[in-house]
Amino acid sequence: MEEVWIGILGTAGTILSTVSLMPQVVRTWRTRSTGSISAAWLVTAMASMVVWMLYGGFIGAPALILVNALCFLQCAYILFVKLQGERLPIAKQS
Repeated sequence: MEEVWIGILGTAGTILSTVSLMPQVVRTWRTRSTGSISAAWLVTAMASMVVWMLYGGFIGAPALILVNALCFLQCAYILFVKLQGERLPIAKQS
């Protein structure tokens, strides 16, 4: 019975982690605006996700690897849009 609850807890954490960034991804996709998002936070979050993926690999936890890979991709997209948005005004001035 304890294993069932552990599985439920892990599944809930996986779903919540993956879904937690989706509102920001959708907002970024629609508005192309990332001004209120810290690039330092995105890089730090992405680094932590890489560490979690490595940890998941070492302990043999594919769900841990998958959820962090999905979150990493979401953060990477937001960071990409942020960096593109910061470059464009400089390019337009030239």
